[in-house]
This record gives sequence, C-alpha cells and structure tokens, in this order.
Amino acid sequence: MNHAPTRRLGTSDLEVSPLNLGGNVFGWTADRATSFAILDAFRAGGGNFVDTADSYSAWAEGHTGGESEHVIGAWLADRGHDDMVIATKVSQHPDFRGLSASNVKAAAEASLGRLRLETIDLYYAHFDDADTPLAESAEAFSALVDEGKVRYVGLSNHRPDRIREWLALCDQSGWHRPVCVQPQYNLVERGIENDLVPLAQSENLSLLPYFGLARGFLTGKYRPGAANDSSPRAGRARAYLDDPRGPRVLAVLDEIAAERSAQLSTVALAWLVERPGVTSVLSSARDLEQLAGLLALNDLRLTAEETARLDEASA
Repeated sequence: MNHAPTRRLGTSDLEVSPLNLGGNVFGWTADRATSFAILDAFRAGGGNFVDTADSYSAWAEGHTGGESEHVIGAWLADRGHDDMVIATKVSQHPDFRGLSASNVKAAAEASLGRLRLETIDLYYAHFDDADTPLAESAEAFSALVDEGKVRYVGLSNHRPDRIREWLALCDQSGWHRPVCVQPQYNLVERGIENDLVPLAQSENLSLLPYFGLARGFLTGKYRPGAANDSSPRAGRARAYLDDPRGPRVLAVLDEIAAERSAQLSTVALAWLVERPGVTSVLSSARDLEQLAGLLALNDLRLTAEETARLDEASA
C-alpha cells in the first residue's frame, strides 16, 4: 500500500491525505459496486479522507438525499473504518434544511445512522443559514462535540465576515471552534486569496477547496471548438473558455503535463494543494480511471518555476 504523506487538519488531531475524496457521486453516477471499487482503490493508494453530505444526491430524479452516506456507510461496515477520516454536512437535505439547533442535532443523528458510525470525524455547516442566529448554530455544533457525536466542526460556503463572527462567538462562550473551511478555489477561481486565505491563516483554519478542477474544466476535456459534453456540469465548465484566463491556463497545464508525463487534472490539483493555507483538496471520481489521475497527486510536486508559470497564467 502506498501511504501518502498526511497533513494536520487545522488545530485538530486529524491527519488527512492531500486528496480529499468527494462522495457526491456515490449512489448517483457511481453505483454501489463502482463506489466500493473507488473507495477500495483510494484507500490502497494512501487516501484516508472521504467527504460527503446528507443531501447527496437529492437533486437526482427518484433520490431523496442520503444516498451517498448509505453507500459509504455500507463500505465502512464491510471494510472497517479505523484508518479513515469521514466528513459530512448539514443544511441541504430535504428533510433537514437549515442550521437551527434542533435540525443540526436531528440531521447529525440521521447521518450517523446512514454512515453506521458512532462519531462523525468532521461535521460541516454546509451553507450559511440567514434565518437562524449564528450563536444558535455555533452552540449546536459545539454541543455535538461535547456529546461525542462529532469530533470536529467545519464551515462550508460561509463568507469571511460570517466565519469571523462564528469564531468570535466560540471564543466568547467557550464553544468548540471550527477547524477548517471548505471554499470554491482553483486555477480559474482565485477570489478567496484576497480575504478568506489570510483569515484562514491567521485563525489556524485549514482550507479544503472544492471544485479544484473547476467542474472538470481543468481536466482539459473542454476545448475551443470541441464537441459539447452532455454531463451535468458541462455548461458551466465550458463558460471558462470565454474568460481569457481559461485557455491561457489550459495552455500552461498542457505544457507542464507533457513535461512531467502527468494528467492535466493532477497538475492542476498539485498547484492547488501547495497554496497557502490549503491542507487537502476535494475531488471526486466516478470511475477508477478518473481516480488514478487524482491519486497521482500523492507523487507529483511542482517546482517553483512550474508554480510561477501557472500563477502568471491564472492571475
């Protein structure tokens, strides 16, 4: 087994792999057997960090939410889970919307049941909830830690000012602080570098970016003049071609990938995983071929010169 060098997650005692495997596809575009094969290969490749949410995949016809957690839970029960770090989220499941105290507690218990776990390693507030006082949400998450149902708290899709407020409330009241933030961040989406990155660094919050491949754009499969792809994210991915940076970034990725005999996706994630504040990068694979390009991240480190070329192209 190849053991990737792990990294400490924020101020927690969790040690996680550089690749955070996204579970959004499990029970959706990857059936149970394929999902098990992906999870087996991820673990065999040195990965230990799996990310899901209670709402995955409620958007699909005939699905109600919780499908991903059910698949992961069945895999954990079958394969054992002592070496795995499991993250899930609350606020978007059709039956558990928002971040009220009662909802956070009920959703966590439902997730524990689907995942077949006694404790969730990392529990995220998936999206901010303007209708619930932040103090109510922060206290509810902290209470789950005290009850032993959750080990650590994370925030996803929260603005920097709301993150600051959450942290301040925890410090004032002695509640358990979040240890990480999950934002959108990649070579063509670098807006967080102005505000969220400095905040994360000053508060010892790990950044765990999602859409690290810009909805598939940074895999190189979307090119000017190429045939349209029918996948759910194709339209938004192709929009990056209309941004001058999009084709510019692809050109440099092509060069570095050729020089290093690597996939474009591996190079794009290698750039991201070494950004200031970033601990692990989130990406999903719906088959073993896609996973191979992601796992290659464990062995590819860009040179300063390669990083500078990508910085310039994406600026």
